[in-house]
Amino acid sequence: MQIVTVEKVLPIQPDETEAIQEDCIDYLYEPNRGEVLSQLLPKMVEVQFFRALLESNASEQGARMSSMDSASRNATDMIAKLTLQYNRARQAAITKELMEIISGAESIK
Repeated sequence: MQIVTVEKVLPIQPDETEAIQEDCIDYLYEPNRGEVLSQLLPKMVEVQFFRALLESNASEQGARMSSMDSASRNATDMIAKLTLQYNRARQAAITKELMEIISGAESIK
């Protein structure tokens, strides 16, 4: 079963825990924060979209596998029913021929 989820990609909001930690300790970044974010944010967005595409593809493949499994089970059931129907019709024809042979033999006596 697939569950549709919506995730907010942009604008990015910092977690509350990150905001608290930033107030306590200020790190020195080399290069500065702006340059780090300008490099990391586009990559993060790209990875999130790529992950969404991969999940979509995996979901589609899962749905295909389920439908093929269902089709295979339905075909197996249909084959079993048709084989039974064929065998009953064949048995009825054989029984009818035997009855005709027996009737013919009785009428000759």
